[in-house]
Order: sequence, then C-alpha cells, then structure tokens
Amino acid sequence: MDFCKLHRKKIYIAVFISTFALSSCTKSFSEIALNESSEIPKQWEVVKVSDGDTITVRQGQEKKKIRLCGIDAPESKQPLGQESKGNLQRLVDEVGGKVSITEIERDRYGRIVGEVFSSKNGSEKFLNEEQLSSGNGYLYTQYAGKCPNKIALGNAEAIAKSKKLGVWSGNFQKPWDYRKQQRQR
Repeated sequence: MDFCKLHRKKIYIAVFISTFALSSCTKSFSEIALNESSEIPKQWEVVKVSDGDTITVRQGQEKKKIRLCGIDAPESKQPLGQESKGNLQRLVDEVGGKVSITEIERDRYGRIVGEVFSSKNGSEKFLNEEQLSSGNGYLYTQYAGKCPNKIALGNAEAIAKSKKLGVWSGNFQKPWDYRKQQRQR
C-alpha cells in the first residue's frame, strides 16, 4: 500500500469516527452555545447575505454585521464566490431568515465574529459548519481558535475535502491569498 492510499484511508477513518462521535452528542449546538455564553440566544432576522461568510442581522432597530467564525469563503469575484453566497442565502431562506448568534469577538473591521445557528421544526443547523461541509468555504485556522465549535468545523472541512465538494473540487486560490494579491495591485 503506497503512502497516498494509506493517508487517504486514515482520513476516511478519522472522518467516520468524527461523524459518529458528533452524531452521538446529546446536546444541540445552541445548548452548547447557551452554556458557554450563559445568555438566552436571541432570534435575529437576516436582512442581507453579503458573501459566503458574512451576514447582516436585525432585531428591532438594532443591526449587526456578523462574520462567521472560523471560516473563510471565496470572495464574490472569485470562482465559487457566488455559489458560496448562494448556499448561505439558501440556508437562511430555509428558516425564514431567523437565526441565533453566539458572539465571539470583534474583528479589525468592527464586525462581530460569531457562530450562527438556525432551527426549524426541531431541526438545528450550525451555518458555519454547513458552509464548510458543503465545500463553500475553508477552515480559517488562523482565526478558528476562539470558536467554541472549532472541532466540528474541522470535521466538516474534512468531509467536504474527502468528497471533493466545492472549493475542494479543483485547484482554487484560497480567499486569503486572493485578498493579498488584490492588495498588492
């Protein structure tokens, strides 16, 4: 067995074990978030999906710009940028635009970095994870450390990578490299 086959086999085993472990968790993501933040999660209305990793939400007169913690989606002008944005929009639309947010910190642009959750008919989704598992973004390891569910994010990316979904279906430029290239012009 050559090194690549052995490495691939190890990845599949790790993905399987991680998926099994996650599926046997007894607490939902919002329960975990509630325990860590000790606040009751508010429902926010998504008023805009800017791209695959940024949304604007509103509750009454209060508006907030949210950057999904731990992920970096292709920029709008990059290949798959519109697809990534479209997938996030679809996830938001599925729940009538209502989400809850666990705030982590503020980034250098003043946006709230957070974990975003949706719930419909008792079924919960962790939108950050959904974006990664569908191949609509990359794990942003440089900034994922503070995300309470960073392990789930890593597992989600591994699944998309093993299935060659979205950003893993070809040799695409990473968003952070694209932004760096744009700044140098």
